Amino acid sequence: MMFFSPPRPNAKPNLWQDWREDVACVFARDPAARNLLEVLLAYPGVHAVMLYRVTHRLWLSEWKLSARLVAAFARWLTNVDIHPGATIGKRFFIDHGACVVIGETAEIGNDVTLYHGVTLGGTTWNKAKRHPTLGNNVLVGAGAKVLGAINLGDNVRVGANSVVIKDVPACCTVIGIPGRIIQQKGVKIQNPRGIDLDHHLVPDPIGKAINCLVERLDKLEANQERFVMMETDNCDSCESEGVCHGEEKVILKQAAGGQ
Repeated sequence: MMFFSPPRPNAKPNLWQDWREDVACVFARDPAARNLLEVLLAYPGVHAVMLYRVTHRLWLSEWKLSARLVAAFARWLTNVDIHPGATIGKRFFIDHGACVVIGETAEIGNDVTLYHGVTLGGTTWNKAKRHPTLGNNVLVGAGAKVLGAINLGDNVRVGANSVVIKDVPACCTVIGIPGRIIQQKGVKIQNPRGIDLDHHLVPDPIGKAINCLVERLDKLEANQERFVMMETDNCDSCESEGVCHGEEKVILKQAAGGQ
């Protein structure tokens, strides 16, 4: 199809070429996409990105009011709020396209995927750089918040509902509130097709920590039970228990379950 035909060598990127790549990337990242017509008519994330390409060109041409009006229409139509001043690379995909917010000074690289509920927000009212910068091949899970003028390196994964407020090096996975790196760089995190959607394989450090605490508590309780039994056995046959241990020791034994 001509819509997916590769651009001519050395051709200057244009709006039509960006649109083609934005639509074509859907088939590589969403197994539910069946045909071109369905994607063009029923994917609000695609509609939002296509309208953003228009508003961004208007913004750069100093037609700022027109850009904001078109962006407001796009938000009403798609429930995705992308500021015209944001800088977004090629093959950008918003899956499900609901409640995504991208601020004015946000910068997004190529082949980035966002899920519903993602916010790329600011943490200051200053007009300087206040929104995050995402590298290439970044994936941000549903409901995640990336806040402030921070940098996420290439191939970073952000787990669902995480809140990231610090820089994340390339090839890392970050989850939690606040976001913590749980898979260090140097570890391969992407499948051979380039996009890693294995959300169910993200580790759970909080659950692991709780399990460790429960195991430790079981050991402490077992040791306490042995201690109480030992003291009880020794004192049953001792006539001078009150003299040796005193009132405080008796109270301690009773509090610990002793007789």
